[in-house]
Amino acid sequence: MRHYLAFSTVFLLAGMVVGATNPGLDSFMQSQMSGLKNVAQTIDASSHPTLFFMGFIFLNNAIKAIFVMYLGALFGIVPIVFLAINGMLIGYLIHRTAEQGGGDMVFTVVVKGLLPHGIIELAAIVIACAYGLRFGKLTLQGVGTVFKRTSGWGRQFEQFLQRTVPVIVLIVVMLIVAAIVESTVTVWLLGE
Repeated sequence: MRHYLAFSTVFLLAGMVVGATNPGLDSFMQSQMSGLKNVAQTIDASSHPTLFFMGFIFLNNAIKAIFVMYLGALFGIVPIVFLAINGMLIGYLIHRTAEQGGGDMVFTVVVKGLLPHGIIELAAIVIACAYGLRFGKLTLQGVGTVFKRTSGWGRQFEQFLQRTVPVIVLIVVMLIVAAIVESTVTVWLLGE
């Protein structure tokens, strides 16, 4: 899985560069950010904002991670798009912060706002996408077996599906920890 993990990381980083350097994406990124702001305002108005924030973050990330992993069966396209969009959002956020507030503001956003939970959350997303890419490769190989007489694909596919179950458990645990950190530690650090 090392190659798939590396490939996923490269796509995430490439998305960050595109998000930070492409002014043509401004309207798309603004629409993504405004959607997040609306959700944050709704959660903030709830009776238990920290708990609702934690639950929303976890469910949003866990559902997307599992879908991305299994939708990778569509020849690996969904994980690549997912990584690119998430990378673009992060790159865009950092770039806009640098434009508006300078180095001190970037330090605050990155070190206090993104790193505490982002290390865990992004690692979980990269793992999910790596498995999605592997799933896509297996699908392509399966299509190839229709035209060639090759044996072993079915067993390899079955073994891969079995391996995804403990990976999902790992990803869910990582995302629970990330949601707890983001809804408590990150909020506290940014409130200082």
